[in-house]
Amino acid sequence: MPEFFIYADILGIIAFSLSGFLVAIKNRLDILGILIASTLTALGGGVIRDAILSNPPFAFTSFYPAATLLATLGAVFLFKIYKKPSIEQQWMFIISDTIGFVAFSITGALLAINAEYNFFGIVILSFITAVGGGVIRDIMINQVPSVLISDFYGSIAVIAATLLVLLKMFGLLGEFTIVLVALVCVLLRLIAFKMKWHLPTLG
Repeated sequence: MPEFFIYADILGIIAFSLSGFLVAIKNRLDILGILIASTLTALGGGVIRDAILSNPPFAFTSFYPAATLLATLGAVFLFKIYKKPSIEQQWMFIISDTIGFVAFSITGALLAINAEYNFFGIVILSFITAVGGGVIRDIMINQVPSVLISDFYGSIAVIAATLLVLLKMFGLLGEFTIVLVALVCVLLRLIAFKMKWHLPTLG
């Protein structure tokens, strides 16, 4: 299913480029800072994923950086048209970030399944692929990574990985069921945001 991986990765890259752009605009970064924030958000998780799998980072041997640049330039174009108040609406960020997060969660989990990792390894690779870029971005702009404080955010990667493992166990893993898992996880994330679901804290 390599083509499916590529399509999911491209979707994640475009969505995370947009979310990285919005975070950069919110923090008033200059144009170089915007490009760096978008690139790190879009490609960081995949680079970490490939390093764990002992593969050459696909971001360095493919057209992915060009896709990131084009997505960022598209976001700049929209920003110029609709101005800051419109493009930075909260739902736009949440939707783009959710799509990227779910896409990368699934590619990370599927690659771990193909590598015959155990359940723990599948969940960890799914999680790292999904949050890696955002964590690097947030550290760069000196803020607490959103995955550590956001509502129900990181749990989506765990749920996606668990569902894919179960589908694999029952011989039901295929493109249709993978897309179904993606839709369920996107919907769950949006519901969690709307309903303000949070994992319990100790403080």
